[in-house]
Amino acid sequence: MESSGPTKTTSRASVASRAVRALHVTYERVRGDRVLLILLAVFVILQIAKPASLGELFTRIDRHTILTLAGLLMLTRAIDQSGFLDWLAQRLLRAFRTERRLALLMVTFAAALSTLLTNDVALFAVVPLAQSLARIAPVRIERLIIFLALAVNAGSSLTPLGNPQNLFLWQQSGMGFGAYVLMMTPITLALMAMLLAVCAFAFDSRTLHFQRQGPKHDVRWPLLWISLALFVVFVTLADHGFAAWACAGVAAVLIVARRNAVLGIDWLLLAIFVLMFVVLRGVAGLTEVRAALGHFDFSQGPMAYGGAAVLSQFISNVPAAILLAEYSQNWPALALGVAVGGFGLAVGSLANLIALRMAKSERIWWRFHYLSVPFYLMALLIGFIALKWV
Repeated sequence: MESSGPTKTTSRASVASRAVRALHVTYERVRGDRVLLILLAVFVILQIAKPASLGELFTRIDRHTILTLAGLLMLTRAIDQSGFLDWLAQRLLRAFRTERRLALLMVTFAAALSTLLTNDVALFAVVPLAQSLARIAPVRIERLIIFLALAVNAGSSLTPLGNPQNLFLWQQSGMGFGAYVLMMTPITLALMAMLLAVCAFAFDSRTLHFQRQGPKHDVRWPLLWISLALFVVFVTLADHGFAAWACAGVAAVLIVARRNAVLGIDWLLLAIFVLMFVVLRGVAGLTEVRAALGHFDFSQGPMAYGGAAVLSQFISNVPAAILLAEYSQNWPALALGVAVGGFGLAVGSLANLIALRMAKSERIWWRFHYLSVPFYLMALLIGFIALKWV
């Protein structure tokens, strides 16, 4: 009994030390995250210029999106920790021996996946796979992730299920599912053709060689099957509006099966998305912004299209679609505009921010814009041409 005192004291000191280290790491990550710091600065400016109550700030947050994002972060981390992606990456490298073929395959797969599972879900499937490829072969991972971000923006424009802005505009328009897909087919095909052409030019035909032999027999199959089953159930429930229950269920199962898959997710990414909703919807709701938009006639196709494409660059394409729907019912023009608006600046689409955050690289932000901005300008022209056919 007498020796328990020092032991308890040592244990408490150890816990305190770990807490201090965790706080220091968090502080360093926040200090080094420019996107988060910019959002915080804009939030402070908005609160000074037009103070909003805590309740009002809370209503700006799309809780469905945040909970869906949290669930996907946990699931993709669990799948990554199962070792399956390394296993699959080795087999892909054996089947597609050149970097160009591999990049074209990944871009096509990401675009196809985004037509059904939304662009952010598609990214959570393909970006970890791309990172696994880079661990065992000299794949230019930053460049590949940039193309994957562009691919899900292009592919997701095809269907109402591809992204939130499509779903919103489809519901508002009253169009049939097939009619909406038919309307968006020309621009989607044009964007994908341009993207695949640029991708083929950006990656050469050099043969990829294994840098190291990855794991052969250490795939945690039980964790993989649990994660995949949860993934299917989660996406189904989230698509039907039960994101809260789905996220809670995933967390409960994984906290038992693989605790680190829950505790080790990118919490700062969640914080960034919360701040984005608060800040961007705050900007969109400013009287000055609405007054400025009121001077334009968005009932005309070119104006609705151009307004959606340009406004997306500053407040993201989802808030742009919601805001401009109050000024125009030209649904085809708005749909084309927000589809093109996902390119260009990273803030144009939440999928861009997800991909760039998952890359965990400072340089990729500049490299993304080096490619995405010219792509946006070309897409803008393609959209104006496609506007004549809708």
